[in-house]
Amino acid sequence: MARVLYLQCDTGISGDMVVGSLLDVGAGEEGLKKALASLGLKGYEIRIGRKSVGAFEGCDFDVIVDQAHENHDHDMAWLFGDVDGEDAHAHRHDHDHVARDHCHAHHHDDDAHDAHVHERRVHNEHPHGHHHHEHRNLADIRAIIERSSLSAEAKKKAMSVFEVVAEAEAKAHGATKETVHFHEVGAVDSIVDVVAVAWCLEDLGVDDIVVSPLAEGEGHIRCAHGVLPIPVPAVAHIVEAYGLVLRRLHRKGEFVTPTGAAIAAALSTRDSLPEQYRLLSSGWGTGKRDYKPRSAVRALLMEEISAHGTSSVYTNVPESSIWKLETEVDDCTGEALGYVLDRLFELGAREAHFVPVYMKSNRPAYQIEVLCDDEKIPIMEEVLFQETTTIGIRRYPMQRTVLAREKGERQTPYGMLVTKRVTLPNGEMREYPEHKSVVELAQRAGVSYQDVLRARSID
Repeated sequence: MARVLYLQCDTGISGDMVVGSLLDVGAGEEGLKKALASLGLKGYEIRIGRKSVGAFEGCDFDVIVDQAHENHDHDMAWLFGDVDGEDAHAHRHDHDHVARDHCHAHHHDDDAHDAHVHERRVHNEHPHGHHHHEHRNLADIRAIIERSSLSAEAKKKAMSVFEVVAEAEAKAHGATKETVHFHEVGAVDSIVDVVAVAWCLEDLGVDDIVVSPLAEGEGHIRCAHGVLPIPVPAVAHIVEAYGLVLRRLHRKGEFVTPTGAAIAAALSTRDSLPEQYRLLSSGWGTGKRDYKPRSAVRALLMEEISAHGTSSVYTNVPESSIWKLETEVDDCTGEALGYVLDRLFELGAREAHFVPVYMKSNRPAYQIEVLCDDEKIPIMEEVLFQETTTIGIRRYPMQRTVLAREKGERQTPYGMLVTKRVTLPNGEMREYPEHKSVVELAQRAGVSYQDVLRARSID
């Protein structure tokens, strides 16, 4: 029976909140501690406790770093004080550790490429001295994770999160994800958070993950190189690249951290909840900032039930709902229809095409078929009514079975080729080159489309 995890991010998402929510729905604390110990990292301890979330209580997962690994200049007053013309005391901070992941990243050949990644846990005291911080790159993090006792699948999940962050930083700073050097994203607590998420998912036996829209605040936040608008650039890049949905929280502050966004981007496997399910467990993971009310991620662990009362035989293949819109036209020009197709895709159609048909009086015509999500129906119908000669549109709800997929890359003699990796119900993985990437490499290298398509990977 397929287990589906739903992460409800009504007040944002961060790495530690996700870990707390997974522990609260039943992931084992002792097993997690043993897995983290196998990383061989020093300078921290784990504290797992309880905190209030409004009228409820949730699990607080805290990574306490020692003096040598602490990043002292990220307390709440420093982060938010006077950034929007408000007094620093407008943002209260308690004596707890504050969940952060602001840090610096730079290309290893140019220190001018300093940027801001996130996910820090820092004490609310002001700095009284300077401490060394790790400057790890993606290869360093990969080596730490590979030497751990985690399963191959858990290691893969953890690395996929770091790769998403690395992609965002590389895009922002004109580097590659392998040459970006991370300061705090490679620090102890950030690695612990991401690895903990990967281990907990496996311990809970999660098959699929659904993530709600991510609630984000507004305003600005201070970092080492100035004041940044919210969402910060790293979050913006991740949201853009992976099609995540943000929802305005109408509150001052940063509620979506880059590590939280990367977890949503890398680990989400389906867009919607099962039509029928049994709820196995629910829980909350609390944040560290003293927002009123406190931020938290809610986790719901469920068992998917088929329409016949039993789990689907395709245990690793998620089902989802979609709508089909259809209409026929026999008096539209080919140019107009071509324009319509472009507009439908621009505005979010999942698929759109024309089918030749014969209408009454044997008139040749085209049937326009559009597949879209429920919320896209009004805009799709508006395009069809405005840009074609139709006077009526039929629509049908449809069920579909969708293979899990992820973005991939492989190095070829012509450059880096972007691919799509899909997992079949039996666990077999297939990889398909993305058309746009093939075209770009062929044009850049001055070779044929087929040359790029058949190019072997360079190890």
